[in-house]
Amino acid sequence: MTPQRRPRPPRRHRRPPLRRRLALTASAAVAGVALAVCAGAYGVTVYTLHRQFDLQLTQAATLAVQQQRDNGPGVQAGECRYLSAPACAQLVPVSAADDPGEAYLLPVTGAVREVAARDRAPFYSSARVAGHPVRVLTTYAGKGEAMQVALRSDGVRRAEDQVAGLLALIGGAGVPVAALLGYWVSRSGLAPVVRLTSTAERITTTRDAGLRIELPAAPRGREDEIGRLAVSFNTMLDALEESLAAQRRLVADASHELRTPLTALRTNAEILLRAEQLTPRQRERATGALTRQLREVTTMVNDLIDLARDEEPRQALEPVRPAALLEHAVGAARDHWPHLAFALDLGAGTPDALAAAVPSRLTRLFANLLDNAAKFSPAGGRVEVSAARSPQDGRLEIAVRDHGPGIDAADLPHVFDRFYRARAARALPGSGLGLAMARQIAQTHGAELTAHQAPGGGALFRLRLPVEDT
Repeated sequence: MTPQRRPRPPRRHRRPPLRRRLALTASAAVAGVALAVCAGAYGVTVYTLHRQFDLQLTQAATLAVQQQRDNGPGVQAGECRYLSAPACAQLVPVSAADDPGEAYLLPVTGAVREVAARDRAPFYSSARVAGHPVRVLTTYAGKGEAMQVALRSDGVRRAEDQVAGLLALIGGAGVPVAALLGYWVSRSGLAPVVRLTSTAERITTTRDAGLRIELPAAPRGREDEIGRLAVSFNTMLDALEESLAAQRRLVADASHELRTPLTALRTNAEILLRAEQLTPRQRERATGALTRQLREVTTMVNDLIDLARDEEPRQALEPVRPAALLEHAVGAARDHWPHLAFALDLGAGTPDALAAAVPSRLTRLFANLLDNAAKFSPAGGRVEVSAARSPQDGRLEIAVRDHGPGIDAADLPHVFDRFYRARAARALPGSGLGLAMARQIAQTHGAELTAHQAPGGGALFRLRLPVEDT
């Protein structure tokens, strides 16, 4: 048996490049316009030639009617067989019985007799005299007679041929010129697109998001579509570069911050492997340290996962009372930091204020602010928490103040950055993610979180949260 041949897959026809298609389209358009202009010029020229020739023939007929002799019907002038001779003219009566004995030079039809009888309007016709083409005008001459006047028309036809040849030459030369113009238009018009494509290909190959498309500067508001596309592409590259840089910083900072607790975890785990060599007190201390470090690492990893999303997880918003959540967070802080005093002051109208929020995330925001204040407060210190309604826009303003070393002016712009630690905080526990998480939660809830230097020392964090009255 002969093996059956597999059918070949159908060939995919590749479309020609955009530059070639644009060049062909532009060339066809320009060539079409050039040919249409030539055709229109030819039509107008021919019409003008015939119009002028008919006017000349009309003038000759008017002159012949005025100068006609009274010798009766017949040929009045017969020199039109020559190109430079005057017009031929003959008188034709209404009745054929009145025709002269000599033959007419121009053809006489029934329509000519009707003009002589004034039953028909004057008209133009074509004929041949001595083998040459002539144009004939038949008009009424009075006394029941019609005047036929003829001029040679081969000069007009020769002029038509010359005009046709000249316009054909112009149209033929216009086609390659149109092709060159189409190629130039496609090359110059698509040059920014080519640069955009090559830049995108280089970025794909080199993974370098720092490349940009360079275009000539244009006045603001006068950019063309290609210019706006390039600007949008460069803006997208800026965002991509910033995102990649943030990702690299996040990975570098996370690896740096995780190295210390992981080393401590490994050390405590190795100590517990030799538990039989330890006293009960030593085992208890190692187990407590291991548990505490695992909790810190778990908290840090969860914060990293939330911050790596660069946005809050979407959860259902519900009406909550921020004052109640704040009281709960202050109570939890008192239990966690028993050596500090937490003072809470709720202003008038704050307990009844409602906000559209996720209760767990808003509680997390309050807890992070309180933990940050407690961390910088000295033993036996005081953390002051207050809530009040803003008289300007009715927002709920929550302030958390400590009496620690405060925030240096150089550190204020960076306190909400991930893993950022001021010099005063480098010896304190924590990962440097609490305030970054607090700001992210605030932005998700449409709130504004700011840091300030408190009057008299210490740090002050102010949260402005949109609320409604019940």
